Parts: sequence; structure tokens; C-alpha cells
Amino acid sequence: MEQLVKVERYCLIGHLVSMAFGLAGILLVMPHPEFLSLLPAGQTMYRWSLAGGGVMYILLGTLAVAIYAYRTLGVKTWLMFMLPAVLISLGSELLGTSTGFPFGDYSYLSGLGYKIAGLVPFTIPLSWFYLGLSAYLLARAGLQAKFKQLGWAGHLGAIALGALMLTSWDFVLDPAMSQTSMPFWYWHTPGAFFGMPYQNFAGWLGTGFVFMTVAALLWRKQTIRLEPAQTNLLLYIYLGNIAFATVMSLAAGFWVPVLLGFAVGVAPAVICWKLAQSPQPVAQPSEMDKVTSLPVAEAVAESPNQRMVA
Repeated sequence: MEQLVKVERYCLIGHLVSMAFGLAGILLVMPHPEFLSLLPAGQTMYRWSLAGGGVMYILLGTLAVAIYAYRTLGVKTWLMFMLPAVLISLGSELLGTSTGFPFGDYSYLSGLGYKIAGLVPFTIPLSWFYLGLSAYLLARAGLQAKFKQLGWAGHLGAIALGALMLTSWDFVLDPAMSQTSMPFWYWHTPGAFFGMPYQNFAGWLGTGFVFMTVAALLWRKQTIRLEPAQTNLLLYIYLGNIAFATVMSLAAGFWVPVLLGFAVGVAPAVICWKLAQSPQPVAQPSEMDKVTSLPVAEAVAESPNQRMVA
């Protein structure tokens, strides 16, 4: 398990470094190619960045979160979230790129890897998984710390908050990523929100809500309660991806999406993480718990029947 922790940490660091490397390429090198002459092997690194930079940062993020989920939740519980997240988001993306529902009329360009059915890069559903799990577990951990026990209303609240935090990432990311000097997707019919149709937000919120609901139903018999330190990676992943999108949007002059993403994404994520850091009270055992916790031999020796036999 210690080796897994190290691999998880390396994947997280690689994920964050890859995003920083991608930002440098998109915002500095593409507008100013003369930078390449100042770097050792600059042309080679630039070609590598164009060919696989987007794929690499998504794969490393997926690996970090998958290893984390395997360690903290167990393989069964991890797959109960990952499979619905990947399959449902892929279905939504294939439907969206084919018909325009539920996100709007858009298409993916090159830069994010092999396209499934020639429409959706295989990395896209993976990004739904690792950001979706991070958002949902942060929301769930925060509400559990606040209310101690989650009834049906608490579980519904965690799903709604997790889906909103996931959608907040798109508030910040989509305007810039579809309008850079090297866009990764484009809108056939640009919308009113910095080039995005408002329908896109409904599609994101709905898709996240559906796969988080499916996972929550599959988890209904699971006891999931994270230790305070176990929420740290979730916050690093979430804030790292928001930071990447923020720099892209600010470089394009898009302030409103950033403010919106911080208000309904970053703020709830940090609050949930902060709530999860508070020490949880340890329940004191009742008198009955004390009796039933005696070793079996002592309990049997104290029973009237045992005394009669003796």
C-alpha cells in the first residue's frame, strides 16, 4: 500500500506539472515561437506537447484519482462510481456530438487523443470520472461532517452539490478551451455565454447528476466516511483543474466565467474540505455496548446457564 501512495503522489504531481506545461505551450510558445530557440530541445518538446500533452494530463489525473479510490474506498466501491461516470458521460458526449443534445451543437478537434466512434476523445469520459469523483466526495464529506448522518435529503444534497461543482469547472474551462489559438473543440452555433450556449450548462449539470445518483444508489449499502487527510487529494485535483481553466480564461479576457466558477465551485469545495477537516466526535459506548464487547469466554462464563452447568 505504501508503494501505491507513492505512485498516486507522483501521478498527482505529474498531472499538475502537465497542466502547467500545457499552459506555457498554449499561452507563451504558440503566440511567441521565438521562445523555442531559448530552450534546450525546444522544438522536440513543443511537438511532444502538441501530440500528447492534453492526453497526458488527463491520464495522470485519472490514475491519481483511481489509485486514491482503490486505496480509500476499495476496488468494488471505486468501480461502482467509475463505470457509471465513464459510461454515462460517454453516452452523453456521443449523443451531444451526434445530435446536439444535451450540450448543444459542437465537435471535438484533435489534441485529446483517439476519438471513440470518430466523435469523442477517449480521454473525455475519463475527465468526467476524476473531476466528478473529486467533486462528489468533497460534497459528501463536507455534508457528513456538518450533519453527522446523511438521510435521503443529505444524499440528494451531496449529489446536487457535487454536480454543481463539476459544472462549475466547465463554466471556467469551456470559453477559453474552445477559443484559444489551438482549440480542442468548437461550437457550430456559438452561444450567448462567452461563446457557449446556456444549454451546455444544463447538459453538464444533468449528466453529472445522473451518474452521481447511479453511484450513490450502488453505494447505498456501503459505509463511506473519509478521514480528514483523505480529502486533501480531492481538493488538490479540483483546485488544480480550476486553476488551469482560470489562467486560460483570464488570458482570453474572460472574467465573468472565472468569478462564476469561484462562487459556485471553488467556494463550496473549500468549505466542504474545511468542514471535513474538523475532528469528529467519537461516540461513547452505552452500557449495553460495554456488555456485548466483552470477550466471548467472559460473556459465556457470566451467563446463568453456564453457572448452572459448572
